[in-house]
Amino acid sequence: MKLAIPKERQADEPRVAATPDTVKKYVGLGMDVCVETGAGDGSYISDQAYKDAGATIAPSSAEALKDADLVFAVRAPDDEQLGLIKKGAVLAAILNPYGDRDRVQKYADAGIVAIAMEFMPRITRAQSMDVLSSQSNLAGFRAVIEAAAAFSRAMPMMMTAAGTVAPARVFVFGAGVAGLQAIATAKRLGAIVSATDVRRAAGEQIESLGGTFIMVESDDEDGETAAGYAKEMSEDYKQRQAALVAEHIKKQDIVITTALIPGRAAPVLVSEEMVKSMKPGSIIVDLAVEQGGNCPLSKPGETVVTENGVTILGFKNMAGRLPVDASSLYAKNLLNFITPQIDQEAKSLNLNWEDETVTGTALTRDGAVVHPALKGESA
Repeated sequence: MKLAIPKERQADEPRVAATPDTVKKYVGLGMDVCVETGAGDGSYISDQAYKDAGATIAPSSAEALKDADLVFAVRAPDDEQLGLIKKGAVLAAILNPYGDRDRVQKYADAGIVAIAMEFMPRITRAQSMDVLSSQSNLAGFRAVIEAAAAFSRAMPMMMTAAGTVAPARVFVFGAGVAGLQAIATAKRLGAIVSATDVRRAAGEQIESLGGTFIMVESDDEDGETAAGYAKEMSEDYKQRQAALVAEHIKKQDIVITTALIPGRAAPVLVSEEMVKSMKPGSIIVDLAVEQGGNCPLSKPGETVVTENGVTILGFKNMAGRLPVDASSLYAKNLLNFITPQIDQEAKSLNLNWEDETVTGTALTRDGAVVHPALKGESA
């Protein structure tokens, strides 16, 4: 049973799908682990560290992927790498099926089982496999650090002989994993923190971290799906929420947006008019920039400074800005996912198609698109 860890092809992707710690575990499960040379460079993991853990080092993707039964990656492989994966193999990665639906059909045509790790169901048993949570946690933390670095003032209140420095005011959109970590980090740095979310249940979580909950009162509408994700709200709710936020945002120094809706473009939460109302020197960090952005002025991979002096940070792959920890957590997510699918006696991979963690993440099987959310939608 061969496990391949290819080097990521995207220039802005420093993460890697396995660490020496997880390689040791795979070897213990009976796997032959093959890592493409340089795969761990972006996360400061040397080829020698992988060798010491029991892996072999391949000089190319072709050698790493040759005859592999299992392929772990961070991002979707490019066409060249996909063509090197044998029929019947299992590929597990962050595949972005909603954003690249045509590619899902390519996985089916290649005859592989494609596992989208970001589709991991939100059930208790799968918490240790949840890549969205592990990576969003780091992204929320890093967003505050990036905002603080770009901010022209201090974050906490400071009482000095020369006078008092007022604390920064931080406003967070979305109280999911990234948002809650952003709230906690900003609070630790001494800021006055407020946050908003369409889910009523998020209010207690925000307040438990020391933040103030900002939300439109609604007796009959809650923005939470059965799976625990945020859902799109009615036009009436959006208008009332926008009015409330527009008044609140004028007084904020730092705004961090984290709102995403699965399968949809990111909702616009900070309008151009709101940006114009903000003080010069204010900072916006748009964590949803890769899915269209929560602010129409943000640009993927760019820093935008508006005419009124507001800086909008549109970093892509925010979790990847902490590659050592991001790779470590992601690698453990993969390990926790695949371990129950290994036949310990036969030392072979045996996917359990009755297991929610498999059926909830599998996009393709036996040459067909099988995920309910995508069936019939790929070309």
